[in-house]
Amino acid sequence: MSWKWVVVLILMLFLVIFAAQNYEVVEIKFLLWSFQTSRAIIIFATLFLGIIIGWIGGYHFKSKE
Repeated sequence: MSWKWVVVLILMLFLVIFAAQNYEVVEIKFLLWSFQTSRAIIIFATLFLGIIIGWIGGYHFKSKE
């Protein structure tokens, strides 16, 4: 097994531990919307949106050069 797979497996283990510790359902309110979901899902969704926004912003500024 290569060291890359070991790193991936360790990160996956951390992900499972994180999700297990943050399974509590929370209510999210934004303007007129309100819904309930797991805290871990909200954190992962926020991370994913941040990555997408950063990627698009980086691509946009790189294309202007």
